[in-house]
Amino acid sequence: MAPRELTPPPETAADRAVGSPENAGERGGDALRSTNGGGGEGLGLDEAGLAALRRAVAAWRAGPVAEASARFPPRSERFTTWSGIDVPDLATPADAPVDHAADLGLPGEYPFTRGVQPTMYRGRLWTMRMFAGFGTPEQTNARFKYLLAEGQTGLSTAFDFPTLMGYDSDSPRSLGEVGMCGVAVDTLRDMEVLFDGIPLDQVTTSMTINGPAAVLLAFYIALADKRGIPRSRVGGTVQNDCLKEFIAQHAWLVPPRPAMRIVTDMIEFCAREVPRWNSVSISGYHIREAGSTAAQELAFTLADGLAYVESCVARGLDVDAFAPRLSFFFDVHSDFFEEIAKFRAARRMWARFLKVRYGAKKAESMKLRTHAQTAGVSLTAQQPYNNVVRVSLQALAAVLGGTQSLHTNSLDETYALPTEESVTIALRTQQIIAHESGVANTIDPLGGSYYVEWLTDRLEKEALAYIQRIDEMGGMVAAIEKGYPQREIAASAYRFQRELESNERITVGVNRYAAAGEKTIPLLRIDEQVQRVQCENLARVKAQRDQDRVRRALADVRSAARGRDNLMPPLIAAASAYATEQEICDVLRDVLGTYSDPAEF
Repeated sequence: MAPRELTPPPETAADRAVGSPENAGERGGDALRSTNGGGGEGLGLDEAGLAALRRAVAAWRAGPVAEASARFPPRSERFTTWSGIDVPDLATPADAPVDHAADLGLPGEYPFTRGVQPTMYRGRLWTMRMFAGFGTPEQTNARFKYLLAEGQTGLSTAFDFPTLMGYDSDSPRSLGEVGMCGVAVDTLRDMEVLFDGIPLDQVTTSMTINGPAAVLLAFYIALADKRGIPRSRVGGTVQNDCLKEFIAQHAWLVPPRPAMRIVTDMIEFCAREVPRWNSVSISGYHIREAGSTAAQELAFTLADGLAYVESCVARGLDVDAFAPRLSFFFDVHSDFFEEIAKFRAARRMWARFLKVRYGAKKAESMKLRTHAQTAGVSLTAQQPYNNVVRVSLQALAAVLGGTQSLHTNSLDETYALPTEESVTIALRTQQIIAHESGVANTIDPLGGSYYVEWLTDRLEKEALAYIQRIDEMGGMVAAIEKGYPQREIAASAYRFQRELESNERITVGVNRYAAAGEKTIPLLRIDEQVQRVQCENLARVKAQRDQDRVRRALADVRSAARGRDNLMPPLIAAASAYATEQEICDVLRDVLGTYSDPAEF
């Protein structure tokens, strides 16, 4: 498909900046002048006042700062964010000239920089959604019920690696992996057990799966149908972000272009049949975990989202019919203010793209609603209790950044899946932030901070430069096929590791303040008998189902895959017939092809 004519979003406050303290020159520090308007809208400084401020800051640097630095030299020659952005010693209105209407607005109003809901957490707290899944469906069902009893407000499902790759538990490829990194789900029967006693019309469920996402969604809808729950009342999210798999996580089913067809089928079907379901969770999390900077995470995630919008629009769908149910998933890394600024920039950029580039009319279409997860890659095996502090700060940044949903990692996740005790501490972290810190009592408390606004503008400007390059390549699918985002992330990961090993970057307990002897901590261990039990259960399902019905259902999946019909109805029919995940995925692989990473040197 030829790239459409692209209209860039309006210029940002960073583009309108009229100077900074660094280029203030040798002018003196005369008194500041203020008015009710001018370049610092809402800040009470006109252009002359801003010029006077720059002179005052230059004089301050030449005088008090120079004198203090002579006595107490800076701790480092260079101060940067976690991603490598140079941090100014002081941010002022001259660094962050704010056009309030264009750049900030009010919460719940375009461009949504200050939040997607008018009252944010004053009306309703974010959803506390702890990632859970291990062993058999019975074991994970018990963990779900435990977390709900402890105050979790939404479910988040982790699947084991065979399920993520579209293989059944009895496949030779699954040996040693069944139930180890998540729950094993082979058929609708497993889904029935997994959500036994859980009201699907009252609890929203997130499912972290991508390549075979259509199959797992089919299982879930088939379960709701079997229980007699109207599809219009079923709410939740399936990750289903095929593009970031090719960029970062590498758990795919078919090549990029057929994968885009499947995702578009799912978006179209859910918009029509399951209106409360988020059919894609456009995921920066794995891009960041692979080593990207914050700006790269922001850019590549939004570019993935734009590719899905483009695919749906090319099919003839009205953007306002499907965009309200696109959701996002961001990492929350260790640089407190950088992460807050990233969330704010993401909302503003997405709103502008949907309005300007795609002509969205509904406010709901322009709202970037996001789940967030604290940074697994930041956790350390050394001194694991330090991870509680890291997660707390990252969770606080997510809340101050305005997330709608949050998972907090457990202290032991560098070793194994979390124990019940460690996951409870992670959940309590969110609850303490919600009920004891006071940060949920006001909306966007850091909005208007000179440094936060400067950093928001800076991240937006860097991300827009990446997106422009991707547009010039013909869009994100073409960029992935050229290996562009993959190379950028690899280079960023290399730079960071080099900084860590040279002690330019400090990780407490790893390359500074290391302990002489490490203490052991309790770990969750998965019994290897899980595979035997799961295979026995699968064999019973295969023996008891209607084999002719399964064959007919799989033939219908094959026919739809070869043609242009939406894949979701035949997938749901196959799920209802108790066809296995691998049986369905093998049909898709056979018709649509398989994929291997291109070699990069």
